Amino acid sequence: MNRTFAIANQKGGVGKTTTAVNVAADLAIAGKRCVLVDIDPQGNATSGLGSEKRARGGSDAALTAPSKPEAWIETSRIDRLALVPAADRLSSAEQLLRHEVDRYRQLKRALEHMEDRFEFVLIDCPPSSGLLTLNAIVAADHVIIPVQCEYYAMEGLAQMIHTLDLAEAEQEGPGAERHFLFTMYDPAEPLAGDIINEVLSHFESRTFRTWIPRDPALSEAPSHGVPVIEYAPNSRGANAYVQLAREIMDATE
Repeated sequence: MNRTFAIANQKGGVGKTTTAVNVAADLAIAGKRCVLVDIDPQGNATSGLGSEKRARGGSDAALTAPSKPEAWIETSRIDRLALVPAADRLSSAEQLLRHEVDRYRQLKRALEHMEDRFEFVLIDCPPSSGLLTLNAIVAADHVIIPVQCEYYAMEGLAQMIHTLDLAEAEQEGPGAERHFLFTMYDPAEPLAGDIINEVLSHFESRTFRTWIPRDPALSEAPSHGVPVIEYAPNSRGANAYVQLAREIMDATE
């Protein structure tokens, strides 16, 4: 049985894809069989692992042909880490799934067909509350919400929680467990402490102990098509994501 994590936030630029790529890589390096599912039409998680977005036949096929995982799973350059790459057709998700009776559960069905192949599934969501994100949340056991330690961090957080509530209403059982992750943390940022205190006042028990620092290496690694653990293994960002992966493993054992 695998553990499925959707990394989601309606606000862009909060470290969502960075988190998906690096947690997936670190779990695989730690010996876990993982797959990273990129359902963001931009395909940044796909390129972040050195692969290319497809025109079709990637995660779009997972949504439309969920019983054929051999057609849309590919290997990555990291042992034990597979990838379901993004595809151009994802940008037309509404049309893609318009004939599906239960269109919010298509990704869940796809993941059920590879349940025994992987111990962890990481889903990188687009920065929206649309059909793709709802598919990911309905399919997930856990949702990680990156919270940027900067001025606009709280913008859209209430909307994200509302989206989670909507997805939970689509579930047949309990909804995904929610987790909050502080990203781009810089102690010199004047509002960082205020943002952290605000989130902890409401969600302390659901917030990861690991905080991801602001680190240039995290921004540079994707341009090389590798996770930060390969690009700058001794960097603060690499160390933080290794620690986060360990925290996730400990919490789900």
